[in-house]
Amino acid sequence: MNGKGGRPGWAWIFILEGIVTVIFGVASFWAVHDFPDEATFLSDTDRVRVIRRLKADQQSSAEHEEFRMSYFWAAIKDYKMWIGMLTYMGCDMPLYAFSLFLPTIITGMGFTNTTIAQLLTVPPYAVAACITVFIGWLADRTHQRGLCNIGCSLVGIVGFAMLLGGNTAAVRYVGTFLGAMGIYPCIANTISWVSNNIEGVYKRGVVLGFVIGWGNINGIVSSNIYASTDAPRFVPGHSTVLAYMVVCLFGGSLLMYTMLRRENNLRRTGKRNHWTQGMSQKEAEALGDKRPDFMYTL
Repeated sequence: MNGKGGRPGWAWIFILEGIVTVIFGVASFWAVHDFPDEATFLSDTDRVRVIRRLKADQQSSAEHEEFRMSYFWAAIKDYKMWIGMLTYMGCDMPLYAFSLFLPTIITGMGFTNTTIAQLLTVPPYAVAACITVFIGWLADRTHQRGLCNIGCSLVGIVGFAMLLGGNTAAVRYVGTFLGAMGIYPCIANTISWVSNNIEGVYKRGVVLGFVIGWGNINGIVSSNIYASTDAPRFVPGHSTVLAYMVVCLFGGSLLMYTMLRRENNLRRTGKRNHWTQGMSQKEAEALGDKRPDFMYTL
């Protein structure tokens, strides 16, 4: 496509990928259904089965729900949203930074051939992809998403400490593996963790919008902390990423885990039962994750 229409090849990559994205985005208005009772591709039996499974997963709003502004304000007042934003920025900002310094490390190892240098950027991502799948499986099986986040963040912190303090390109290259293993699994795990602990379709949508949007905004930081003049150590950049991972990712995950664990203990001992006194079952279900019988995923 290089030269076609008077445009360079790299421009056509964005144009063609953009066209596909727009087409699928428009098609989603008809292909994606908000609720099981609206899904035309499901039979009546399948709808009942899906709703039953959602309710078994504490999703009492599995059936049709109308939007009200109260869901928005409930999201804004929920501390889980704000801690989720803190945690997600701790892995999303390093995610955007990751590709900015890896080529320099590989060049420092003596691989100047473009093809070989490009191939050597693949292994850290490949390992991170495998670990992401494994953490997803482990978190689903153990229902311990917080501990998975905490564990991965510690691995990532060690990795960026190696990047910051390593004296050779080889040590820093190993650090990229650990850094990737600490960042990528936490992206999916954090979103799932927040989603698990927000009940109500529209409230969950608002919360995830804030969490993911705020994390993406922090990409502005990563694009401005790696200057070519700082190569090959990139001390300002690695220091900033390390601070994000320690304070936001590790600290936010630990804070969320501690607070949810405390709240679950209060609910198990009946100290939240007064929240639903005098309410009907339908009114209690409308409380979403504020229901005393709703147990948070740790």
